[in-house]
Amino acid sequence: MSKVAIIMGSNSDLPVMQEAIDILKGFDIEVEVDIVSAHRTPEKLFEFSKNAHTRGISVIIAGAGGAAHLPGMVASLSPLPIIGVPVKSSNSIDGWDSILSILQMPGGVPVATVALNGAKNAGILAAQIIGSHDSCVLDKIIVYKEGLKLKVEDAAKIIKQ
Repeated sequence: MSKVAIIMGSNSDLPVMQEAIDILKGFDIEVEVDIVSAHRTPEKLFEFSKNAHTRGISVIIAGAGGAAHLPGMVASLSPLPIIGVPVKSSNSIDGWDSILSILQMPGGVPVATVALNGAKNAGILAAQIIGSHDSCVLDKIIVYKEGLKLKVEDAAKIIKQ
């Protein structure tokens, strides 16, 4: 069974990252959640990043605000796909510092980056990565996306009335 690790730089990021936790649980994907600070717990960051793949983790979602080094540092150390969630934090420059810190990675160290506070999309992307080799998860994603389509069609019907 595939597992997704969701890490964040501090507990203040949890309200944003909760959306990834919720969507993954909705797809019946096991989730491991932790706080791993790139700046305050670098030893934990190194241990987590280098060993996550040995513990059954398939994808890592890393959320961070401000300087937002967490996703990139994890990507530099882990062979797993990393999805970065820029978080608009209290010390943020409207979130742009987080977005650019996660988005502007050097060649060879990719981080898939979602929108500011876009943890829900990070969870969906992680599920899609797992779904590429797990037909049960893929089927749930297909149903989920069909549900999105139906919501739009229902809304269009209401507007036309």
